[in-house]
This record gives sequence, structure tokens and C-alpha cells, in this order.
Amino acid sequence: MRTLSSLALAFSLALIALAILFAMPRPALAHHGFSVEFDKDKPIELTGAVTKFEFMNPHIYFYVDVKGKDGKVVHWAFEGGPPNVIYRQGWRKDTLKVGDVVTVKGFRAKDGSALASCATVKLPDGREVAAGSGAVAAGASSGKY
Repeated sequence: MRTLSSLALAFSLALIALAILFAMPRPALAHHGFSVEFDKDKPIELTGAVTKFEFMNPHIYFYVDVKGKDGKVVHWAFEGGPPNVIYRQGWRKDTLKVGDVVTVKGFRAKDGSALASCATVKLPDGREVAAGSGAVAAGASSGKY
């Protein structure tokens, strides 16, 4: 009888865990660590004009048009830290405006696409603000650029 009770309890707990997992918001399930998508050994520094800024969970994103050496414009996407983290670092929803020319330091995506994890942004007024957290901030302070 005890074995049957133990099995019923284990089954019930497993069902509760599954119910909690499926009740979670989808972005929480899709969240990833830095090293899954980005390469700490591929630092980049790019300058261009902001085309879009998204200040929302789970990470901020902004987009910058960067003119390549060949004169062609590449549309880069940059992922920053979570809004609540970078808000404490001084960011606001209007920190970046469309048309602002910024210099971004970060780490390139492993797949070679025009996506990078942003560590810092040099704003048009000359201030440099941190935009990452965890591994990104550590890489930025290590002088990898």
C-alpha cells in the first residue's frame, strides 16, 4: 500500500511540475545563456545609425545600419540585458532614438549573422553606457576589444 501511495504522490508532483512549466510565459521558456548564441572570442565594435529600439523583456534589442568597407549597408541587431537590469544602469525607453549615430561594442553571434550581444554603447553625447549583464559585462571589462 505504501508503494502505491508513493507512486501516486510522485505522479501528482510530476503533473504539477508539468502544469507549471506549460503555464510559464513563452519568453521565459525561450531564454538562453550568452554562450549558447554568442562567441566571447569574437568581439566587435561597430558604428552606425539606430533604426529601431525595443525596450522589453526578456532582453532589449536595437538595430543599427552599419556601412561596410564595400559601401554596402548591413542591418545589425544587438541584444542587450533585461530592461530591469539596464534601467538600473541608466537606460530609459528613450535612451536610443532612430537616427542616433552610436558605436556599439559586443560579441558576434556564433552563426555569423549580423546579430551581436551588446556590451556597451557610445551615445551621440559621448557617454558610454553598459548594455549587458553577466558574461557580456565581464567580457567588456576584460579589454577584449
